[in-house]
Amino acid sequence: MMSAGRLEEQARGQHGNRIVVVQLLVRMGYRMVDDFLVMEKISKQYAGVKALDAVDFSIAAGEIHCLAGTNGSGKSTLIKIISGVEQPDAGGAVSIEGARKSGYSAIDSIGYGIEVIYQDLSLFHNLTVAENIALSSMISSRRKFFAPGEYTRIAADAMNLIGIDLPLDANVGRLSVSEQQLVAICRALTGELKLLIMDEPTTALTKKEVDRLLGVVLDLKGRGISTLFVSHKLQEVMQVADRVTILRDGQKIGCHPAAELDSRKIEYMMTGTNFEYSGRAPAVSDAEPLLEVVALSKKGNFKDITFSVLPGEIVGITGMLGSGRTELALALFGMNMPDSGKASMRGVPLDLRSARSSIRRGIAYVPENRLTQGLVMPQSVEKNALVTVIERLRSKSGFLDHRRAAALVKELVRRLRIKVPSVSSPVATLSGGNQQKVVLAKWIATKPELLILDGPTVGIDIAAKGAIHEFIKELAAEGLGVLLISDEVSEVANLCHRVLVMSRGRITAEFPAESTPESEILKSIELTA
Repeated sequence: MMSAGRLEEQARGQHGNRIVVVQLLVRMGYRMVDDFLVMEKISKQYAGVKALDAVDFSIAAGEIHCLAGTNGSGKSTLIKIISGVEQPDAGGAVSIEGARKSGYSAIDSIGYGIEVIYQDLSLFHNLTVAENIALSSMISSRRKFFAPGEYTRIAADAMNLIGIDLPLDANVGRLSVSEQQLVAICRALTGELKLLIMDEPTTALTKKEVDRLLGVVLDLKGRGISTLFVSHKLQEVMQVADRVTILRDGQKIGCHPAAELDSRKIEYMMTGTNFEYSGRAPAVSDAEPLLEVVALSKKGNFKDITFSVLPGEIVGITGMLGSGRTELALALFGMNMPDSGKASMRGVPLDLRSARSSIRRGIAYVPENRLTQGLVMPQSVEKNALVTVIERLRSKSGFLDHRRAAALVKELVRRLRIKVPSVSSPVATLSGGNQQKVVLAKWIATKPELLILDGPTVGIDIAAKGAIHEFIKELAAEGLGVLLISDEVSEVANLCHRVLVMSRGRITAEFPAESTPESEILKSIELTA
């Protein structure tokens, strides 16, 4: 059989135009070598539910291709099939560099030059940074032994590629979420890379780190390395994509050049809905402050922090990684005792020595990492939602009042619009957005006066993100004070009444969000970085 390249030469002599030639060859059943990966009629079914339904997908050598879709659209399943973790159902075909592949494993895919950064990072917390980064290189070489110095060399080379500096001998489990994300990215860059798949790689990264990562992706493109980039942050998609494929409910809705799309069009294709969000409810400007913080300091964390939150006000805190935002939030929740300064709720001083005391005073805290800090993943939605109020639901005899408990869970599920087949379902089976709603539910159950949210929409899709934003505004309209910590300038600018910028442990700027352009807030962050 004549090769596609030979046919192209012959056909070009007859037709001249390469586009016409390529179309002719495709109609004849040939694929161009320019395609690193081609997937045809890919389907996958789990327990009678179609995760993918006859999806066609391709990515060219050196292409940056973005995959968009809400949670449950089939993105993760498609990635698992590409990487050999899952096998497609009968009838589908996968070709890599023009060769048909079937039944290949995850280890085989590494040999083909495919590396994946999964949403859960898949790091070994008991191993060092160097060992985690060098892992893929070890696997692909199929060697049984590596000298300690080789770990260090491989890891240092990978970190130099994206310009970061992490302690190579530190256990990964001791790093922050964003630092762990960087370790996962470095690990993917150590082998003979031909296709890098990034499943939400920037969820815990600041804008500066995201820009640096996107620079790496563009550099890989220049070297002919393909990137499949999955992100709920659509502004990132539009910065780097050559093409965008949109999935919805397991089906391919379309594949378009990125230049033909904008965020609104992508949102519509992902959901079938045009989202219109309500404006902010005004804060009670003449009310006494709900929370007052005066000269709060802790060595190595934050210094001279002074601000207030009014009833019904949403105050945003943003800034670069290491600015002290999370440490401040933990201090207000009684989990990071400050060295000096004071904080009060409705004029009464707070005891910042314990979280239990903060909870009693009406403070709730939704942490940065819902998977390890916010939820007990194997337990049911019901148990997770009630964990903060279980003592309040006991009868006089000391036993749980099941009727009251069931009524409370039903109301929380209704109010937060949590999509779950049963409240007995393990929370691990829910989408990221619904998991985050369960974290919110368990704290709303305590009927707080101040809600501290640290990265409340990290790693969730546009529909769930919009729903959580609307719920936060509903709470504020009811008089709840909200302290919102976020890396996304657009999030704090569009959701909050005021925005505080933190840098190196200090508040360096304050903006009225409604009358301040996002660019001005972003400029302030960059100037103080």
